[in-house]
Amino acid sequence: MKTTLVTLLGCLALPGLLSAADTVDYAREVKPLFTKRCVACHGVLKAKAGLRLDTAARIKQGGDGGPTVVPGMSSESLLIEVVTGADGLRMPPEGEPLSTQEIATLKAWIDQGAESPEGEAEPEDPGRHWAFQRPTRSEIPTVEGVSPKSSPIDAFLAAQQKERGVMPGPLADKETLIRRASLDLTGLAPTPTELRTYLEDSSADAYEKVVDRLLASPRYGERWGRHWMDVWRYSDWDGYNKEVRESQPHIWRWRDWIVESLNKDKGYDRMVVEMIAADEAAPDDPEALRATGYLVRNWYKFNRNVWLDNIVEHTSKAFLGITINCARCHDHKYDPIAHEDYYKFRAFFEPHEIRTDRIAGQPDPLKDGLVRVYDKDPKTPTFLFERGDEKRPVKEKPLDPGLPRVLNRGKFPVQAVNLPPQAYYPGARQFVQDETLAQAKVEVTSYLDALAKADRALVDATTLEAIARDPKPAQAASRKAEATSALMASALTLSRANLLAIEAKIAADRAKHATPPSADAPSLALEAGRAERAAAVAKASFDLLTAEQALDVANQTSPISPSYRPGKTPKEKGPERSLKSVDLPTKQAAIAAATKKRDEARKAFDTAQSALNNGSATYASLGTVYPATSTGRRLALANWMASKENPLTARVAVNHIWMRHFGTPLVETVFDFGLNGKGPSNPALLDWLANSFMDSGWSMKQLHRLIVTSQAYRRQSSSEGASDSNLAQDPENRSLWRMNPRRMEAEAVRDNLLHAAGALENNLGGPDLDPNADLASKRRSLYFRHAKEKRVTFLKLFDSANATSCYRRSESVVPQQALALANSPISFEQARVLAAAISRDLKSGPATSDNPAFVTSAFERVLGRAPGPEERTACETYLTEQAVRLADKTGLHPFASGPASAVKPAADPAQRARESLVHVLFNHNDFVTIR
Repeated sequence: MKTTLVTLLGCLALPGLLSAADTVDYAREVKPLFTKRCVACHGVLKAKAGLRLDTAARIKQGGDGGPTVVPGMSSESLLIEVVTGADGLRMPPEGEPLSTQEIATLKAWIDQGAESPEGEAEPEDPGRHWAFQRPTRSEIPTVEGVSPKSSPIDAFLAAQQKERGVMPGPLADKETLIRRASLDLTGLAPTPTELRTYLEDSSADAYEKVVDRLLASPRYGERWGRHWMDVWRYSDWDGYNKEVRESQPHIWRWRDWIVESLNKDKGYDRMVVEMIAADEAAPDDPEALRATGYLVRNWYKFNRNVWLDNIVEHTSKAFLGITINCARCHDHKYDPIAHEDYYKFRAFFEPHEIRTDRIAGQPDPLKDGLVRVYDKDPKTPTFLFERGDEKRPVKEKPLDPGLPRVLNRGKFPVQAVNLPPQAYYPGARQFVQDETLAQAKVEVTSYLDALAKADRALVDATTLEAIARDPKPAQAASRKAEATSALMASALTLSRANLLAIEAKIAADRAKHATPPSADAPSLALEAGRAERAAAVAKASFDLLTAEQALDVANQTSPISPSYRPGKTPKEKGPERSLKSVDLPTKQAAIAAATKKRDEARKAFDTAQSALNNGSATYASLGTVYPATSTGRRLALANWMASKENPLTARVAVNHIWMRHFGTPLVETVFDFGLNGKGPSNPALLDWLANSFMDSGWSMKQLHRLIVTSQAYRRQSSSEGASDSNLAQDPENRSLWRMNPRRMEAEAVRDNLLHAAGALENNLGGPDLDPNADLASKRRSLYFRHAKEKRVTFLKLFDSANATSCYRRSESVVPQQALALANSPISFEQARVLAAAISRDLKSGPATSDNPAFVTSAFERVLGRAPGPEERTACETYLTEQAVRLADKTGLHPFASGPASAVKPAADPAQRARESLVHVLFNHNDFVTIR
């Protein structure tokens, strides 16, 4: 114990450490220390050496090595020996050792008798954690004052509010409610017509009709598509200049699939299956295959392990709400997820690769194509990496795919998937065959025209040669025309041979890939092989003719110009040097090079000719042939993730949707439902919603309708006038006694600048837009290229999604946001466009008498409400006074700032004042706030 004594003496000599008079509080000082540094290995999850340190009773009980603590004698306690490393064994084995202060605290606690509170609760078995149990459909509470016809959401919230002693607030006015619902469901504020229609509708279901209209709008898919793109980490390709380092070009097709799926109300369960395994679930459906962009997005050029690590981490977080990634280097410290479980989960994805398929109308996949995944090699093994180090794989024990035991206690079934020919061989697709054949026919027609043109030129050249006074130039022209005619004739022969070969290949492919294969498949393969070799002979013949003509040209070039006079130096002047001499060594080198190419072409021709009749049935396919069988691993995982047996998927999805409607989630840690996460604020409501969601066919539109038609959603957001008990008992509004106001997301801010002015384009989908074109483009912000290093600056200022990880957006308040709305060209331009539109609607010029109507219309268009009395007076006064100021040119001082605006300010001072007023309203807090 010498080392222990020395350590103890050293501790006592240090200032600021515990003295004998200091009483150590177990609950406040000792238990948190064990929880932080020891319980991961010595707790209910895993009790190494039979030792648990998660309660005082367990600490005193000890493990396989006997008692850990001797109360009153820290110098005799095994615990102190191991944390000081006195016997060469230091605990904890990983990370920094306990600090001197922490060791002193443990010693003092033991010396003081290792006192602890009575009745300390034993930690619950992690396997019994709420998130790992299937959601149960709780009975809808009956609460006094809540009608049985009310939404179940209101009943569950009312029960919680009653427990907390809070009273629900009043409902929002109709103007606020339609703006809230419109922005929530479509991302766009209501138009004046939509606002007036709703305000004038006195029917009992007026609001429900608005909700149904919004959910049926194509704008709904764009709005909620962006939400889910956050969760699923959507990213366009990223890289240096044109080099692709992350994600892939054409991944925007996945974005379009998301939007279209939401608009069609495709079940969330089916969306999960298609994103994880559409190539196995719907292998011959290009529309569904776009969904695998979810996996494509994780592609990383420099390290496949990084690629797969991202898939494991974010698949578990996005769909399951658990942090499997924490087990990459060691057993999970909180959840029952072993180190090995991480790599078993990775094994689901191990064989997959990325490919880009040809699309109709575009033969070059580099220019446009369908980027998707497929299983490249089912034999690819998955190894556990010791401590997560990819340089230390345990190759003796390859791992099969599997789930953490807490989620699946039986054997996980995986069945290979036999793919249809069109899936593993894109050349079998009808459009590929048709377009390839059509292109070959076009080439034949093109060379027919070229040959006819060359023959006409040859006739003309021959005629001129016969009548020319100077025969040499005419003879040269005739020889050139003859060579061109011969070359075009050879090219025509080649194009016809290619056409025959393509026709033969298509016939052979159709027979070979029929189900079952056609009886004449072998003979058609022989014909295709010979036709391909005949085309190779024609190609070799064309190449040989080209090389021979090039050699003729080299030989015909005169080595010495006619005026060359031997002996005269290059510096001499005179008519004899008017033409430069040709460098003889260069001339000889050119002839040698041309001769070499001719000889190589002749050899290639002889080779092709000799192979013509070799009887082989081998021929090149119309594109890549991929494996005909997929492992089925990802499909098995996806089907489990999207099943009612899975306790997590529905809860996680509901939580995300709830958060984006109310501003706060039911489970605060949106990607961690595990033991280290926060519990649900209303467990019964969460489980009821999860069950309702699954029973509806995983319909998101039904869930949206259920939420936004509840009384909870319709409440006003202001806390002004709220009872003191509400503010005292629930100041953070956990029970939703009022609505939470929140700022628009970045995309909604930009989109509504355009939308208010009537300038927003409504066309759906298409390739990603250059992020530097955001000021000129009128498309929705959703469509701009979005990647780690490629983001629209305006959107970035308003906290657009981080492409690396964005399960919940941040909401900052910084000066740059106000400056962007005040100084951005888009804000100025749309203010001018909107002011002009309102003036046109008033059907008169900017006369003072029209100002009250202008102010009302401007407020409705920009803020979605009428102005208050004070606002009206201030705005009308401003319009009058500002017009006078602008009319006085001597008082105006122009200044240069930012890019030039495409929309110039009005020349009329009164109209320009109106533009300024609209610009001010765009900078109003109510414009960027959803109340």
